[in-house]
Amino acid sequence: MWLKTQSFFLILSVIVTGSLSTTWDMVVPPVVTVSRGEDAFLDCSFTHPRQQRYSGEITVKWLAGEPKASPFFICSVRNNSMDGLGNCSASGLKRSLAGDPRRGELSLLIRKTQLMDNGRYFCRVELEVQREGYQKETQLHVTAEPQILSLSLAETSPDSNSAPRRLQCEVEGHPLPKIVWLSASRKQIENRGESSSSSLYRLMSSVLYLEEEVLTCRAESELGYAERTYPPSDTLMITLVVCGLLLLLLLSAGVIIYHLRNRVKNHGQRACDSPADSNAEDKLVYSAITLSTSTSSPPADVIGSRQHEETGVVYAVVNIRS
Repeated sequence: MWLKTQSFFLILSVIVTGSLSTTWDMVVPPVVTVSRGEDAFLDCSFTHPRQQRYSGEITVKWLAGEPKASPFFICSVRNNSMDGLGNCSASGLKRSLAGDPRRGELSLLIRKTQLMDNGRYFCRVELEVQREGYQKETQLHVTAEPQILSLSLAETSPDSNSAPRRLQCEVEGHPLPKIVWLSASRKQIENRGESSSSSLYRLMSSVLYLEEEVLTCRAESELGYAERTYPPSDTLMITLVVCGLLLLLLLSAGVIIYHLRNRVKNHGQRACDSPADSNAEDKLVYSAITLSTSTSSPPADVIGSRQHEETGVVYAVVNIRS
């Protein structure tokens, strides 16, 4: 009878509180991968035994690097509050909460990720009573294509003028890229480079450099490659100069053609205005004037003979009657 009574109250407790069906639980992805410059969303959600009847504060914490590190993000909100999220609603920061803790949402948003954001992250939630807490780990993996940061001749000390100079190349990427040196003929140079890692994501390599030599530093990884040549290529400058010269020639040709057309046009106008034969003499006109009181006409042979005296001469007879 006692066992039946105990079982009854246990079942009743489960139905009323749900304490046996709801336990502490947190769900996070093991790894989140993004490219440099993108936003990262570290998903995190939780449930706890007093989810339905808890009215106290829910405190959200995010830690980085170590599970006992100081939180870089912290905010809190009352579970039974009908107001806003308070200090959990800040959205203009580099890192901010993306969700409502009252609904079990603790996700973290990291804007414009950089390589320094790589690493371990811990999502932690604490309740007000006895500071019960629970946390889990997730990993943020930020990738970056190979990038050449610098390519230059290493400076030598004043006392080592005769020492051979070295060409240095510094690259960056994640995963860390490999550096390959190429000659002017695009052949790989073997056993001339010395490499050293300057950080988790940067690598530096140097080779002996001879005068007038053309070398290319190439950084490559599974994400792609980047390369740069020393001495720097003047291709762009040459292209600009050639384009400028062509434009100047076109403008000059246009000006010359314009002037030639104007000269031809003006010469044609002057030719139309001048006589057909510049050596021709002026045409002479002769007039025969006869003073007579009679009505008789002048002799026809006089007029006829004069008309044949000179070519191009016109004779006219004028009669004046009194």
